[in-house]
Amino acid sequence: MYLFISGAEIALIFFIVLLVFGADKIPSIARTMAKSITQIKQATNEIKSEIQKSTIDNDSSKSMTTELKKDINNVKKDFDELKDSLKRKL
Repeated sequence: MYLFISGAEIALIFFIVLLVFGADKIPSIARTMAKSITQIKQATNEIKSEIQKSTIDNDSSKSMTTELKKDINNVKKDFDELKDSLKRKL
């Protein structure tokens, strides 16, 4: 599925490139293209890993916030119980 390009069309493109750049320039062009493609792949892999790290960090922060909310609710309940006991004594 290479953009619906057939073998004959690829051969025609290669022939035109051969005529335009010459046989001695094609290996250097291919090396340059290969290097740029690997750099693009590395950059996209780095971006993917950063996104995955941020989602993992986000998940851990969500769990921390839920734990903090539970602790806060427990403290509120303790204060309410203390407040109720003080009201009864008065």
